[in-house]
Amino acid sequence: MKTKEYLKDLRTLAPEELNAKLVEAKKELFNLRFQNATNQLDNTGRIKEVRRDIARIQTVMSEAVNS
Repeated sequence: MKTKEYLKDLRTLAPEELNAKLVEAKKELFNLRFQNATNQLDNTGRIKEVRRDIARIQTVMSEAVNS
């Protein structure tokens, strides 16, 4: 299970590291959208994966705040 392992790894990170991962994922999403708009993107499913990764990171961040 990739998702469960990914979440376990996210929960062990410090808030600063989570924030860095979030910024990195948002940059990747921007680049993927740009490539898609210019018809250079081969794997369009990657956009969906990155969007979900961003949501997972934000969820873990909000869990840390609410705990």
